[in-house]
Amino acid sequence: MTFLFPLLATATDTDDSSIVLAGVLLSLVVIYLASKLGSELSNWVGLPPVLGELVGGVVVGVSCLHLLVFPEVAPSTSSVITSFLQSTVGLSPQAAADAWETQSEVLGVMAELGAIVLLFEIGLESNLKELLAVGFQAAVVAVVGVVVPFAAGTVGLITLFGIPPIPAVFAGAALTATSIGITSRVLSELGRLNSPEGQIILGAAVIDDVLGIIVLAVVASLAKTGAVDVSNIVYLILSASGFLLGAVLLGNIFNKSFVVIVDKLKTRGELVIPAFIFAFLMAYFAAAIHLETILGAFAAGLVLEETDQRKELQKRVIPIADMLVPIFFVTVGAKTDLGVLNPAIPSNRAGLIMAVFLIAVAILGKLSTALAIFGNKQINRMAVGVGMIPRGEVGLVFVGIGSKIGILSKPLEAAIIMMVILTTFLAPPLLRLVFPQPSVDVAEIPDS
Repeated sequence: MTFLFPLLATATDTDDSSIVLAGVLLSLVVIYLASKLGSELSNWVGLPPVLGELVGGVVVGVSCLHLLVFPEVAPSTSSVITSFLQSTVGLSPQAAADAWETQSEVLGVMAELGAIVLLFEIGLESNLKELLAVGFQAAVVAVVGVVVPFAAGTVGLITLFGIPPIPAVFAGAALTATSIGITSRVLSELGRLNSPEGQIILGAAVIDDVLGIIVLAVVASLAKTGAVDVSNIVYLILSASGFLLGAVLLGNIFNKSFVVIVDKLKTRGELVIPAFIFAFLMAYFAAAIHLETILGAFAAGLVLEETDQRKELQKRVIPIADMLVPIFFVTVGAKTDLGVLNPAIPSNRAGLIMAVFLIAVAILGKLSTALAIFGNKQINRMAVGVGMIPRGEVGLVFVGIGSKIGILSKPLEAAIIMMVILTTFLAPPLLRLVFPQPSVDVAEIPDS
């Protein structure tokens, strides 16, 4: 409890770790309040709760109350929590800024863990056999969902707005992303995760993530050197394919080992701890070969979905997800700067015009995936297209890298951010519209 006392102190020799911990705890209070109030209000008006968590993040973030502020979007002086700590503890401005930086890093890691737990949970709720059954269909949808917005966005920016080729290519690449976290959460809430549409969306979003990483690597190398590193692209393709294929093929072997290990454990956490060890190892292996950690966690969930303990494991994971996943969604909302939408600021106007174009391409480009559906006429094509729309945290990664490299102009960067914001917030209510009658998810049906 020693972290409480520095809040009442005025000396400047307070332990830095205590200040960071105090800041993290206050931030978590804000996050959980924003998440719960937002999700309850969203559910009350008939919208997916995840939309409420995103909106709650916007309210407490840089766009409104400045309670939750991160270095990538605003300075430490704009953080209300940091100012509160500084005034109550007697920190110097530099010490307060340093503590805020560390606090932000801690929250960022916790948000990443939330995303990993979310995709692990989604993997557990998915059905590997059904996912493989729509594998080719999902691959076609993913390719269309990458190629169409990428080509239309790049060509449009060059011809209509006179954007130089490399920044235009980078902006086009940002249009290819699909937020698997946001879409999968909404599908799960609607009870549609294991529907044919849900499986196609989920499979396509996973492939989209892999393709997006490859496209990002191409564009980033092009921006830095003016040439594409072919060996790096080949490596990414082979490593991504090998990882996903290996996870599926080795699944049955690991399932048996997992059951044997769990049966021998008798102390608390005998099921959930080994499961998370496996999930985190898979996430690490994915990161080690330059893929997204969430892909590894999702693959781990798919593998363990085949075990006899699947239902019990799902129940054990839910409370952990309830604690960590809201941090991820509220953080995404908190980093959303709606100030770029203000036309009264002259520097925003050029970005607004480009944003209208990018938003149209982003939505229509993903809706075009509906045309790639073949075979089963009963599949809700519009639902597949809508499910591919949100860019979410994946789109923000593209913006962050583009800004770091220094190839994006302020108007173009603002336009991409606006595209990410609107596609992220439009998708949940649109999915509710295209799935008007919620159904019971297969994973939720008890055994007879």
